Amino acid sequence: MTNSDSQIAPEQFDRKTRVKSILGGSAGNLVEWFDWYVYAAFTLYFAHQFFPEGDDTVKLLQAAAVFALGFLMRPIGAWIMGIYADRKGRKAGLTLSVSLMCIGSLTIAFAPTYDSVGMLAPAILLFARLIQGLSVGGEYGSSATYLTEMAGKNHRGFFSSFQYVTLISGQLLALCTLIVLQHTLTEDQLYAWGWRIPFFMGALLAIVVFWIRRGLVETQSSKEAQEQAKNGGPKSSALALFTKYPKQAFTVIMLTAGGTLAFNTFTTYLQKYLVNTSGFEKTTATEITTAAIFIFMLIQPAVGALSDKIGRKPIMIAFGVLGVIFTIPIFNGIGNTTSPTIAFMLCMSGMMIVTGYTAINAVVKAELFPAHIRALGVALPYAIANTLFGGTAELIALSFKNAGHENYFFYYITFMIGLSLITYIFMKDTKKNSLITDN
Repeated sequence: MTNSDSQIAPEQFDRKTRVKSILGGSAGNLVEWFDWYVYAAFTLYFAHQFFPEGDDTVKLLQAAAVFALGFLMRPIGAWIMGIYADRKGRKAGLTLSVSLMCIGSLTIAFAPTYDSVGMLAPAILLFARLIQGLSVGGEYGSSATYLTEMAGKNHRGFFSSFQYVTLISGQLLALCTLIVLQHTLTEDQLYAWGWRIPFFMGALLAIVVFWIRRGLVETQSSKEAQEQAKNGGPKSSALALFTKYPKQAFTVIMLTAGGTLAFNTFTTYLQKYLVNTSGFEKTTATEITTAAIFIFMLIQPAVGALSDKIGRKPIMIAFGVLGVIFTIPIFNGIGNTTSPTIAFMLCMSGMMIVTGYTAINAVVKAELFPAHIRALGVALPYAIANTLFGGTAELIALSFKNAGHENYFFYYITFMIGLSLITYIFMKDTKKNSLITDN
């Protein structure tokens, strides 16, 4: 028996089972990212509760530092949870990741304030955020692998695109929750206790998803890989990943680098750019980015479905070529316009280009690896690239702006997309060379 599960005759799932399983996996992904983004959305209201008296900006920076530490835990989560999902099953990995997120959110919701317990308060906040970092790090590999394996040969691009649909949905849901609470509670109430509500919501939603995921069926690829491991077959480990599959791991890092940088720039830094450089009011900038991100979310499945027809490689190359050509003009255009309509159209054009990466990156990564190491192969190299390039996007952008050379950031994005483009050109089309069972 080879390491590739493409040699294994799969169990045939009916369409109803596939769709139910994919919806269950996707719902959990939405909740995971809602819980993750709630922290950033409500930092303004809870930062003062966890840190000593002092300047408000310092408190926000301290809360942001805790956020960053949680982000750095994602590669560790990808490593631990990826191995767990490979050895114990995708279903087990999905269930564990949402359980950890529930613990993290519930801990923040019940966390005592600095006035009550002193320095124990920020320590508890940090602990909760580290748990959430582990959870999100593991969620990506488990959900990407599960959705791709469960989708069926002819619809992998379409169904796996829902990973980013739900990721973006979680971000939008966190923002909408903030808007609703801002309109239903007074500012004093939000500062005093209202900020705890979304963390309670996230924990409750995670419990619901836990039970949904407990009822999911396991993928045939995962079952076969576990059976092989019991009979002395290969097992998932970081050492095995980088010694036996170094080309695939490096490919994931490089195809992710430009894409995750562009994604984080257009979804997180863009609002600040519209305010600080274009000169829009904060409310206008929020409306522009929210509308653009909403449409961005809706077009993911269309591009995923297109990849099922024409292959993954042409779409990734289109992202690379268009990203290299238009990133600088788009941002210069946004920076020089005073029209919300033009700014929205430019933002939307940039996001449409990025869709060539976001809609299919999960399926491309999953198709590169055999079943016994697939979750780890998808998760760990991605987490490394995401931490190095995606997680630092805003920091680098603001550093260039502070130094008076903001345009350098756009050259940096263009360069990184160019490096990813080289990878897209020379790698095989994973749709035609997939290591996933033809089910």
